[in-house]
Amino acid sequence: MSVTDQDSVARLLGEKELSRKSFLRAGGSLVVGLSIAGAAANAAAAANNPSAILPLHTGATPGPPVATQVDSWLQVNPDNTVTLYSGWVELGQGTPTAVKMIAAEELGTSVDQITTAQVDTNVSLSAFTVGSSSTSTAMGATSLRGAAAAARQLLLNMASTQLGVPVGNLSVSNGVVSGGGKTVKYSDLMAGKLFNSTIAAANATLTPVANYKVIGTRVPRIDIPAIVTGQLTYVQNVRVPGMLHGRVVRPSQAALTQGAKLLSIDAGSIAHIPGAQVVRKNNFVGVVAPKEWDAIEASVQLKVKWDSTPMLPGSGNLEQALRDPAKLQSSALAVNTGDVGAGLAASAKVVSGSYYTAYQMHGSLGPNCAVADVTPSGTLIFCASQGPYFTTRGPIATALGIPANSVRVEVFPFSGTYGHSTYDDVAISAALMSQAVGKPVRVQFMRWDEHGWDNLGPAQATDIRAGIDASGNLVAYDYTAYNHGWTQSVESAAELSGVPLPPVPGGQVETTANGSFYKLPNRRVTGKVVNGYAGFLKGTYLRAPGVPQAVFASEQTIDQLAHIAGLDPIAFRIQNIDATQTAGVGRWVAVLDAVSKAANWKPKVSASNLGSGNVVTGRGVALGGFAGSFPAIIADVTVNKKSGQITVDHLYAAQDAGTTVNPASVENQMVGCLIHGTSRALMEQVTFSKVRMTSLDWVTYPVLRFKQSPKVTTVVVQRLDLAAAGSGEPTTAAVPAAIANAFFDATGVRLYRMPMTPGQVRGALHA
Repeated sequence: MSVTDQDSVARLLGEKELSRKSFLRAGGSLVVGLSIAGAAANAAAAANNPSAILPLHTGATPGPPVATQVDSWLQVNPDNTVTLYSGWVELGQGTPTAVKMIAAEELGTSVDQITTAQVDTNVSLSAFTVGSSSTSTAMGATSLRGAAAAARQLLLNMASTQLGVPVGNLSVSNGVVSGGGKTVKYSDLMAGKLFNSTIAAANATLTPVANYKVIGTRVPRIDIPAIVTGQLTYVQNVRVPGMLHGRVVRPSQAALTQGAKLLSIDAGSIAHIPGAQVVRKNNFVGVVAPKEWDAIEASVQLKVKWDSTPMLPGSGNLEQALRDPAKLQSSALAVNTGDVGAGLAASAKVVSGSYYTAYQMHGSLGPNCAVADVTPSGTLIFCASQGPYFTTRGPIATALGIPANSVRVEVFPFSGTYGHSTYDDVAISAALMSQAVGKPVRVQFMRWDEHGWDNLGPAQATDIRAGIDASGNLVAYDYTAYNHGWTQSVESAAELSGVPLPPVPGGQVETTANGSFYKLPNRRVTGKVVNGYAGFLKGTYLRAPGVPQAVFASEQTIDQLAHIAGLDPIAFRIQNIDATQTAGVGRWVAVLDAVSKAANWKPKVSASNLGSGNVVTGRGVALGGFAGSFPAIIADVTVNKKSGQITVDHLYAAQDAGTTVNPASVENQMVGCLIHGTSRALMEQVTFSKVRMTSLDWVTYPVLRFKQSPKVTTVVVQRLDLAAAGSGEPTTAAVPAAIANAFFDATGVRLYRMPMTPGQVRGALHA
């Protein structure tokens, strides 16, 4: 059913709503408690008295606070707890829990004594929370850790004066300083005062690894209890007095430069809906109404005509478009060592392959939502965000045409993201509608909005040639990638309202994922960057951006070389890993050893024992990471050669992310990476016509279901001697390659296209 069939959509929505209400009435034992009242009270308090929720050092003024000041990071409370204002948000990866652990370690308190303030641009420091958890934690391990250590040193200095005991003879436990038979609490030392010191002036030293009491232990995530009991206030639960409900009105996205060009609009087509109003700013169209259902009905009944000029290649022609010389923006050597041509010519054996990965989407399970109240005296936004200051506050201000410091952003939990999904798009939409009608407006995307206007993980075409000598040593490696930029985000609401597109983005080549950790005397990595504005969809960050595409090609090539060398794939990798790299001394070998032990790996040459039946099994391995981490993956698969179905039976992962602050949280993230990676490997691909996107629901964009999820085994390789690195994204990077290598072991056939759908499998087997 097309979403342009408005009557059908309205009927379908009505049927869904009716059945849901019937279900809730029938299921008397199902009670879900949502903290809507609490959210409304918080929102009202924030709107009426902003200083009520601010720390001692901050007035009701826009942030961010000065990051060099201890008071900007934390506050000691009268009950001897500590509140952090770090700015990192919860995206589903457990960062706030790890941040609390880091602070507790340096302050000498228990984790339970640490609280984290709601992220608020009148309170919190400027931070960008990334899906690697890791990277956010790594930043916390430097900046917040330094602030906490400084606070502890300043508190010890105060205690020394008050107790008459030298600092060196003092100890701290649970925020209580002891020495000379006397004690004093942090809260008594502060007595409501400020530190009034820079971090540097405290001259503190960090806690040595040997003295860690918190870091490296397993601490339950602080957000889970409220999630499972239904007490957590998601942004979707927020209600404020006088609020209208809004919905955007637009077709699914066309070419990036085309947006959604409005040809005509008939406001009278929704005149029969109580209180419904049309909001328009250039090509941005929305509707608002006092009741949410009326807003939904108005959004599907409003008669609108859009430009339908074909400007896309169609998903079936995307690889050709990526390789089209006429669309080429630039070609650059990212890496060029030795003489690749001579190395390939001198190799005893050479393999080559051309690979392709389709567009993939974030596909948030809960459509994004925001509440905006735009007034002449200031703007208040309740929303989700990764970077409240520069990815949310700034773009909202630009779209509204107002100063950034007049916009206040309060961040609430949401459905999570694996990169830059539509959370800023919905916030801008709510702000535009609120500005137009002069009232608070809540906008929640419909499923076709979430899917149809997502920022997509970019497609990529890849060519590789590589050679080995007679002993199975790598000699030469030549990698060329064709993609368009994914380092910028274009917010659709802003674009449609008239905000100019940013400059044409440069393309990226993931150099660390392309043989960088192997001993390669001759290596060339070339980026063929197409113009992302020349008939392509939006491309931006998606979990381990650019790396699954690169590793899918690179690690299959390594596997091919191991096969023609007659070597076990793990033994071949160990033989060729460059253990002399400064950042990787022994770390790849260590994770390979850990994962092979976990999986009980039995050495053999891949595809050396092929089954003859329709259903066969195989095992594959792959390396590749992101954000400075070192993951190794082993996949066990079953292949039905008749249907083309690949079933991933078990995934094993070992990861070295340096100092793992909370192994329990990292294991949780590794599981998510493995399952999400399987979904991307086997199913996920965005489809689109020559006019616009056609993946608008879970039928046209299928994802892995619970019953299809593989068993998983995770191993955290703890390295407390090394700095923290990524954990929320890296383990997904090599999953598709490991599955593809396992498929080869089962069938003796290579798969060059991702996702590896049944149709792709049948075609490869028949070929």
